[in-house]
Amino acid sequence: MTQSSSLLKSLSRTMLPAIQAEMRTILQADTHPPIDHLHGMMQYHMGWLDADFTPAQAKAGKQIRPLSLLLACQAAGGDWQTALPAAAGVELLHNFSLIHDDIEDNSPTRRGRRTLWQIWGIPLAINAGDAMFALAHSAFTRLADTGVPAERIVRAMRRFDETNLRLTQGQHADMHFETRQDVTTAEYIEMITGKTSVLLSLCTELGALIGSQNDETINHYRQFGLNLGLAFQVIDDILGIWGDEELIGKSASSDIATRKKTLPILYGLQQSEALRQFFFTDDIDDEFVGRVIDQLNQVNARQYAEEQAELYSQKALHHFAQANPSGEAAKAMEELTGMLLQRQS
Repeated sequence: MTQSSSLLKSLSRTMLPAIQAEMRTILQADTHPPIDHLHGMMQYHMGWLDADFTPAQAKAGKQIRPLSLLLACQAAGGDWQTALPAAAGVELLHNFSLIHDDIEDNSPTRRGRRTLWQIWGIPLAINAGDAMFALAHSAFTRLADTGVPAERIVRAMRRFDETNLRLTQGQHADMHFETRQDVTTAEYIEMITGKTSVLLSLCTELGALIGSQNDETINHYRQFGLNLGLAFQVIDDILGIWGDEELIGKSASSDIATRKKTLPILYGLQQSEALRQFFFTDDIDDEFVGRVIDQLNQVNARQYAEEQAELYSQKALHHFAQANPSGEAAKAMEELTGMLLQRQS
């Protein structure tokens, strides 16, 4: 095990429980039974309760975003513990979006369990998501208790609100694309910027904002997170078509079978008239996936997507270097970045 690997694991073992504790405080999860049905629903979604509101320990995601925020704060010269409310806030925001995404996507399960709307119905699930959004926003007022100056708190809350709008714009575009056959690769990049990248960008930016007073440094951390998020999503798109099924844990053809408009698919549609002629047909036979992959290979769609992923990866690494991170947190961020950019699943 390398030193950076041990540092990431060591810091994660300290930071992740602290994030959990902060979120539990915000969601008033330290009493049983929950204070009301609404809080019980939110705590169920977080994996802390089962559907009967009995304490449980279910999957809660990797929490890379809040971890990145704390690491950025420490690497920028601050004390990561002062940024805990912001880390909890962005993770709650992420979970709010998942509650609403599950409704909008008609998803019956999340992290191996039934989704809120499946158990309690759409109206109550929407309301629970709204409550989690409100609590995510209010979490930032707790930064005053950790000693963060008022002007930085106001700036952090402004960036939080601006990012919220970008997230909803990205989600809107993603849903709107489902009814369109003329989506361009440029539109797709703009969509994933809002839907995926801006939240990771916010995390690295807020960590630097709380840990540093240098605007240039803060901007480099913001650009680092933005490009890292873009690279991550494009790599995910590549794995969704050409990934090793045993590693990714699902059929590598699922994105094609569902006609999901990912970057390689959209590039292929722009380049191949033959693909355009049959991709949107109502009749999908057993040869459909193979025919799509054949057309994608003919126009070098994988190479195109890999070049885009490499471009965003290099931009992310450039801005990370320019931010001049320091200490153990910097080494842990380097490893985390490598894990995200070099993954095979």
